Amino acid sequence: MDKTALVTTNFAIGAQVLEILDRSGLEIRLAMWLHTPEYEDWRFVLSSPRLDRSEPPEAYGLVHDALDRAGVPLENTPPLLILGMTDPFVRTLRRIFGKAKNVEGMRLGGQMLGDRFVDDAIVYRIK
Repeated sequence: MDKTALVTTNFAIGAQVLEILDRSGLEIRLAMWLHTPEYEDWRFVLSSPRLDRSEPPEAYGLVHDALDRAGVPLENTPPLLILGMTDPFVRTLRRIFGKAKNVEGMRLGGQMLGDRFVDDAIVYRIK
């Protein structure tokens, strides 16, 4: 199946979402658009110690609440995937790229990272 292209607009939306979440104090350590065979579409992936402190439904709620307070309606929220800081995918990315000076805009793909095969990815942050 062909993957849908991630357009410039989506990249800008991701940057806006990340800025809102930063202002809300959610301590986002990993943010990226990710396309995997598992989902067959793009997901906005987030990882944060603060989100780890909550059960998954509550973590998604924290993100949606922050976006709602900033005036982003639910229908404009990108499809999210929140992964724990100990998730093998997140740990691998942080080990490889966590000390890089700048990863914003970096493309990844065609490889296994942790326990996930990445078709394509566009990174905002890995720390």
